[in-house]
Amino acid sequence: LAAYQWEHPRSRNYKAEFASCRLEAVPLEFGDYHPLKPITVTESKTKKVSRKGSTSSTSSSSSSSVVDPLSSVLDGTDPLSMFAATADPDSSRKRRDRDENSIIGSDFEPWANKRGEILARYTTTEKLSIVSTSKAGTATSAMSEKVRTRLEELDDFEEGSQKELLNLTQQDYVNRIEELNQSLKDAWASDQKVKALKIVIQCSKLLSDTSVIRFYPSKFVLITDILDTFADGYCFCISDHFSPENVNDTAKETCLNWFFKIASIRELIPRFYVEASILKCNKFLSKTGISECLPRLTCMIRGIGDPLVSVYARAYLCRVGMEVAPHLKESLNKNFFDFLLTFKQLRARCLLLFPSFSQCLFVELPSYLPLYSPAMDWIFQCISYHAPEALLTEMMERCKKLGNNALLLNSVMSAFRAEFIATRSMDFIGMIKECDESGFPKHLLFRSLGLNLALADPPEGDRLQILNEAWKVITKLKNPQDYINCAEVWVEYTCKHFTKREVNTVLADVIKHMTPDRAFEDSYPQLQSIIKKVIAHFHDFSVLFSVEKFLPFLDMFQKESVRVEVCKCIMEVFIKHQQEPTKDPVILNALLHVCKTTHDSVNALTLEDEKRTLAYLINGFIKMVSFGRDFEQQLSFYVEARSMFCNLEPVLVQLIHSVNRLAMETRKVMKGNHSRKTAAFVRACVAYCFITIPSLVGIFTRLNLYLHSGQVALANQCLSQADAFFKAAISLIPEVPKMINIDGKMRPSESFLLEFLCNFFSTLLIVPDHPEHGVLFLVRELLNVIQDYTWEDSSDDKIRIYTCVLHLLSAMSQETYLYHIDKVDSNDSLYGGDSKFLAENNKLCETVMAQILEHLKTLAKDEVGRQSSLGLSFFNSILAHGDLRNNRLNQLSVNLWHLAQRHGCADTRTMVKTLEYIKKRSKQPDMGHLTELALRLPLQTRT
Repeated sequence: LAAYQWEHPRSRNYKAEFASCRLEAVPLEFGDYHPLKPITVTESKTKKVSRKGSTSSTSSSSSSSVVDPLSSVLDGTDPLSMFAATADPDSSRKRRDRDENSIIGSDFEPWANKRGEILARYTTTEKLSIVSTSKAGTATSAMSEKVRTRLEELDDFEEGSQKELLNLTQQDYVNRIEELNQSLKDAWASDQKVKALKIVIQCSKLLSDTSVIRFYPSKFVLITDILDTFADGYCFCISDHFSPENVNDTAKETCLNWFFKIASIRELIPRFYVEASILKCNKFLSKTGISECLPRLTCMIRGIGDPLVSVYARAYLCRVGMEVAPHLKESLNKNFFDFLLTFKQLRARCLLLFPSFSQCLFVELPSYLPLYSPAMDWIFQCISYHAPEALLTEMMERCKKLGNNALLLNSVMSAFRAEFIATRSMDFIGMIKECDESGFPKHLLFRSLGLNLALADPPEGDRLQILNEAWKVITKLKNPQDYINCAEVWVEYTCKHFTKREVNTVLADVIKHMTPDRAFEDSYPQLQSIIKKVIAHFHDFSVLFSVEKFLPFLDMFQKESVRVEVCKCIMEVFIKHQQEPTKDPVILNALLHVCKTTHDSVNALTLEDEKRTLAYLINGFIKMVSFGRDFEQQLSFYVEARSMFCNLEPVLVQLIHSVNRLAMETRKVMKGNHSRKTAAFVRACVAYCFITIPSLVGIFTRLNLYLHSGQVALANQCLSQADAFFKAAISLIPEVPKMINIDGKMRPSESFLLEFLCNFFSTLLIVPDHPEHGVLFLVRELLNVIQDYTWEDSSDDKIRIYTCVLHLLSAMSQETYLYHIDKVDSNDSLYGGDSKFLAENNKLCETVMAQILEHLKTLAKDEVGRQSSLGLSFFNSILAHGDLRNNRLNQLSVNLWHLAQRHGCADTRTMVKTLEYIKKRSKQPDMGHLTELALRLPLQTRT
């Protein structure tokens, strides 16, 4: 086998081959029809469509509008259009008008969004109590017995078969409520309806207990969750389009029986809540059942004496009403106006009797009144949703008549549309000034006003006065927590409508209030919110960083995790909104500080995802820094960045690519003709990369960067530096492990090494030999490394690499190489086809071919499939690059052809196409010898 030699690589005329591979140009006849030309359709009365100049019937009429050709398939009748045409247009218009006013849209904040906030805000450390039933229901067989047993259970429950659990912590209380909720679900699942009713009655009674009054809003949330579970079990089959006509008499009688049972509950509060929870079930009885029931339930609430319990009952009725009958706004409005009457009495009671009242409840007025806020906010939200302007104005005027009560005013601003509040901002400020601050602090009112002004703009002439009036109150607050809660809201208003001067004043005031006693440590969420609002409105970072107090504001973030999050937010906004590269020293210094903060947070415990995120942000900043033609300043920036971000490998990789690009930009400016100064600068760029690459961990990252940087050095005529890069890459190959980590998974490395070496060979073609080293010294060194590398026995990558080496050596033997680098003389120019060079080339070919043939020989026994595949691959390489006029090479190709077909492993279609290709090439000039070769290549069948 070793006798076969690659003595005569085929001479290549690359320009002629390139021309022959071009697609054949076909002349295009421009006529009336073209596939990309707009189609003009002629529509006839018989719905026939003519095209491309064809004629239609004489009765056809040309339409000026373009008709869809697909419509002809349906004879002009669209099934959906026919279906829509059968509908009554008047009824659909009425239904649409009603839906626009009644259906709850996405702009209505659901109760579920408020639930978590209430539970988190209204907590207690006092001990709680809960009543639990001690007797379980029993099942009987006879229907009469079953009914009697159910009635006895209800009577027994009413008469006090419960036990009271005392001294429960808040968490114990919540756990017990959750147990009751689960018991309710189990009761529904096991068809124990009486037990379910008992549980929901028992829980509803808890809403009459205000002994731990600070916890009442959270208790309301927990109990109404149970009521929701009860309603879901009872009303699950009722759809939005349910009609009483669909219900038989038995179902109606059963439903009515349940309502009678609920009506027999003696206590008002559980009777109200249970009936309200299944309000939707009135659809079983009549179409007007809900509209008749809502006013009655509204009147029932008048019998609840405790104002706090009463207002939450009204909130629950509004909630259920909005879910089952949002179009019945009249009943909800009546509920609201009833509330105003009772609220007036509450206010009088607080003013006249509250000292003794508060002593009885162990709660002060400023702590008591905010307990009403969740219920009042919800009532106002339901009433004001899609309400006309006139109704909102009437509601506002009625609130004024109550004496500008702060709690009521706060709910108005929390629930009404932001546009309504914003246009009347000065009116609301006037009402806030007149409010009595003893029960509800004014700063909370200004906070609610600020939330509205963040969503809607006030009249332009009032904006400065609004800010001044609000800030007069806010800046006088002594409690840091109260102060920051208000300031956080009004910062957005300031950023939205004013310049950096006003924003700087606000930030300075925040620093002044939050620095004493390190109060900022308890307010990081609010401070983060302020930063996000500022950077959301100041996208010009030169303006942002010129705000004097912005960086001192950042210094308040002393906790590392919070500081890093803030810096990440700043970088994200910069990357998103910075359109043009910058060299502004203010921006660069500030963002270098910000990036350094994020980088220094990296430690051994930092997750890889977090590292990637930080690297992405820092790289985004680096890419946006440009000093224009001042390349030396640009390189100095990259040097500084390398020292600052050495712990993040993706950042170092980006810096290396940036420096390489800088070198190529220098080459472009000089048009390849470097001066002494630019040549020295380019060598400095090359040295930067050569020093930085070894600090990287990823081995293929290093290999590819050595190759890329060597190519850049070669393009800039830094030949010795290019050789150093290529030698470093060759010396690194033995360190490539068998398995590498790719996205958290261990994978074999040979395929990646094969890809790298193929790219490397493409570069080595144009690398000139060093005058002090032998011929093709880099190729020889690389072959030695490949030979010594330990390859997997089951892999043929080594032979594929050797095949690529043959392609390289064939290209190196040509008189003119396929490609060059401008102003760099490759070996075709240096040697000029010298016989000694070609002889050395042939020796390398012999060595490589011997390795390939030896490997094919070792596969002869056990791996015939691999042998066939490699044999055909080697045959194709000889066909493409070898001179088959050489007898030995010609005979080798014939032997490889037979080897590929041995044992029937070759794909017949592939072999046929290959043979056809050889016959086609034999017809080209100087390729007549392939005709004889084709005759020697038989096709074998699998028999």
